[in-house]
Amino acid sequence: MCKINKNSPTPQSFAHFPARFGGLKVQESGQLHLILRIKTIQIYPMKKLLTMIAAAALLASCGGTGTTQDTATARYEKSTVDWAKNANIYEVNIRQYSQEGTFNAFAQNLPRLKEQGVDILWLMPIYPISEEGRKGTLGSYYAVKDYTAVNPEFGTLDDLKSLVNQAHKLGMKVILDWVANHTGKDNVWTKEHKDYFNLDSLGNPAIPEGTDWDDVADLDYDNPELRKAMVEAMKFWIKNADIDGFRCDVAGMVPTDFWVAARAELDKLKPVFMLAEDDKPEIHKAFDASYNWKVHHVLNKIAQGKNTADSLAEVLLTEEKDFGGTDILMNFTSNHDENSWSKSEYDRMGGHVKQMAVLTYFLPGMPLCYSGQEAANKKALEFFEKDVIDFSSLPLKDFYAQLNAIKHKYPSLWNNDIQILSTDKNIFVFDRGDIRCIFNFNAEPADITVDFKGEYADVFNEMNVYNPGEQILTVEARGWKCAVKK
Repeated sequence: MCKINKNSPTPQSFAHFPARFGGLKVQESGQLHLILRIKTIQIYPMKKLLTMIAAAALLASCGGTGTTQDTATARYEKSTVDWAKNANIYEVNIRQYSQEGTFNAFAQNLPRLKEQGVDILWLMPIYPISEEGRKGTLGSYYAVKDYTAVNPEFGTLDDLKSLVNQAHKLGMKVILDWVANHTGKDNVWTKEHKDYFNLDSLGNPAIPEGTDWDDVADLDYDNPELRKAMVEAMKFWIKNADIDGFRCDVAGMVPTDFWVAARAELDKLKPVFMLAEDDKPEIHKAFDASYNWKVHHVLNKIAQGKNTADSLAEVLLTEEKDFGGTDILMNFTSNHDENSWSKSEYDRMGGHVKQMAVLTYFLPGMPLCYSGQEAANKKALEFFEKDVIDFSSLPLKDFYAQLNAIKHKYPSLWNNDIQILSTDKNIFVFDRGDIRCIFNFNAEPADITVDFKGEYADVFNEMNVYNPGEQILTVEARGWKCAVKK
């Protein structure tokens, strides 16, 4: 049982969670107690069970084999690479990473990032940037001029291959940012294959419908030749640079059946990891991971005092219904879009920055760290201009290194299982297997009585041991406690 002392703001009504979260009981003293029935709350396992049953039925219908059928008409059954099961992602902004802004300059940081425990390096687009309609001085990384060339500002193909090779030797994987929905306005295809594009009333390549992206041209996926060319362009980087997968920009704006077919072809070269910038469940037919925007936005609002812990529980319940048990959702407090267009996490989350970063590691999913977060970068980086990150100090390097080590160490954090125990008084309590987590979203400390069923140790300092039985834990303002059963 957890008893939450009555010294923090009154929570929103908890009445809409009675079946899953137990009941409230007011003692004569006026102290509020939350009765926790730990074993009654299983967020993900049932969905996982249904997924396993469906998979077994599909295998039976296919004679027990996993052979790929005609990718134009049948669903490709992806298989996520084993190295992704406890991995984290580090997003690399080559342009802003150093004054040189080159592959070679970034490569000097690989030993440091290895020490930080980074697993997957996501390189933002490394291709030449279109000049026609260019925004700002340097243009958008996402206005691609040539899908099979390297931006000369960053270096050469050999430089990229050297970077990938060095990363592989250190045990890290490399994925490239891929922009399949549109090209730059002077992409080589606009001259050689105008039929690859959706055209405007004047017969020129149109901008993507419903956007103001006037520096790009919209591709037409009704054209089978475009589909073939796009897959070949993706395969180029596996064949020539040995990359390990792709992060795909605005993936939901491209037909899912294209991604299914593309994934099948890429996996023939090597097993790849695929991350979609999208949050629709159907995208996981082709992708291993997608963006957890819903959790991200809720964390921002909780930090701003606009939402409470109840709202986070609601999102997790919705995701349990919508996603499969093996679908990976990427958790983050920042990325290139959030930083440049919504400001840094320090503007959005204030004093909750570290707390929310920790939460992205302990909730189901794969955590992301963006360039400069380990340096506590507080500025919104320019998107179309040079704006170098200051790496002269790395106050959060050890913080992220410890989080990555914890993610690597504990198998309970490698799946989507979670038991939500309480959101009372804006204190979020949950279990991930044998790990108990308590997050205090309030601006003042909270004393919480926890009944430990066995001996537990603090995952951040295993010298701190919690003996079986009731113990009072003081959780600092905007703080957390996470303990593992020994």
